Amino acid sequence: MSDPAPDTIAAIATAPGRGGIGIVRVSGPAVDGIVPGIVGRALTPRVATAATFRGARGEALDEGLALFFPAPHSYTGEAVLELHGHGGPAVLRLVLARCVDLGARLAQPGEFTQRAFLNGKLDLVQAESVADLIDAATTTAARAAVRSLSGEFSRAIDAMVQALIELRMLIEAALDFPDEDIGFVRAADTAGRVDALRDRIREIQTRAEQGALLRDGLTAVLVGRPNVGKSSLLNQLAGEDAAIVTPIPGTTRDAVARDVEIHGIPLAVIDTAGLRATDDPIEALGIERTWAAVARADVALVMVDAKAGDAGLDAADAEILARLPSALQHIVVHNKIDLVGLQPKAAVSGHAAATRHVWLSAKTGEGVALLRHEILALAGAHEEMEDTFLARERHLAALRAAAAHLACATEHLAIAAPPLELVAEELREAQGALAAITGEFSADDLLGVIFSRFCIGK
Repeated sequence: MSDPAPDTIAAIATAPGRGGIGIVRVSGPAVDGIVPGIVGRALTPRVATAATFRGARGEALDEGLALFFPAPHSYTGEAVLELHGHGGPAVLRLVLARCVDLGARLAQPGEFTQRAFLNGKLDLVQAESVADLIDAATTTAARAAVRSLSGEFSRAIDAMVQALIELRMLIEAALDFPDEDIGFVRAADTAGRVDALRDRIREIQTRAEQGALLRDGLTAVLVGRPNVGKSSLLNQLAGEDAAIVTPIPGTTRDAVARDVEIHGIPLAVIDTAGLRATDDPIEALGIERTWAAVARADVALVMVDAKAGDAGLDAADAEILARLPSALQHIVVHNKIDLVGLQPKAAVSGHAAATRHVWLSAKTGEGVALLRHEILALAGAHEEMEDTFLARERHLAALRAAAAHLACATEHLAIAAPPLELVAEELREAQGALAAITGEFSADDLLGVIFSRFCIGK
């Protein structure tokens, strides 16, 4: 029994609000009937046609361009109609309502792209990159999303999958025909191929991890005692007077956040109340919120006064450092070098638990570039991000799983008489993990989660 034909969906495809142009998009089998109902005549495929969009009584709703894309030569792989009219919310709702009257229903978030995936127009990585391109916060992130949309990430994954399939085929042939001379299964040959696969997956992981930084960005929280220059540093990083700066300790009572960009990576910087003992209930609430911000941050920038020079931190600064979560990466920022005659510099102290230090002046801006570099280094980012894939956490998890299975295969192959059945099983698991990235094997509930986060109309 064949699957029932999908229904026809419609949505406003342009952003909410007023604009010069607004687009209503329709996809599905009922498009052939909707075209004459709203445009009044047949449309030449893939040709923009000037038309009046009409209501049920023939009244004009709007004027604009109509484009018809017959199946399967469309974004979704179905018949698609796009109505490009004026970008007012009211007129767009009128046109959308007319499409619904003619047999469409309102689309769910991401439903157009989900149909493109289900109809083989995009793989899952490419489909996700559509949303990532729309949401990209920086030009570097946008370029990485375009690389994924064009299939660069998918091709790297597919090449890995094909190499795994070939290796599995040879091993399983040796298992099925142990008495045949098939000229393969020497442990050294197998181990060499697995090692080559592990090298390739490490390279992909590195590029994907960089892309995850581009997509998700970092949150850096500024902490320290009152009047050490946290607000001044926020203003330097943001390039504007985002926070009030006065010589009065305790001026900042609540968190102030600004989004900045460091070499293409989005960075949310949060200025917080100074940390000290206080009887002021309002200031105490601000300090409580400071620690809440610390708990959510990726990086803590611990501000101290540079008057101590290279000698280290005083007791109050050391207490703040000791209260930071053990897993939270941090940089000690020695501020006000302009007042003590020091030069900007960066250094690392300690050994096993090394701490990064930067000396700068938040007032003059000296050394702030060093801090930006240290933030990138702490996050494991490179200043050149032009070869990255805009990866999601599920991609990274799948790559880690595949790498772990290949590592297990290597361990099995190190045995004097390698258990090839276990090696083959680890390779199968690695292949499954990688195939889930592009959607070759994907559970329906995963697809639901992915596409529900898209905007409506896409």
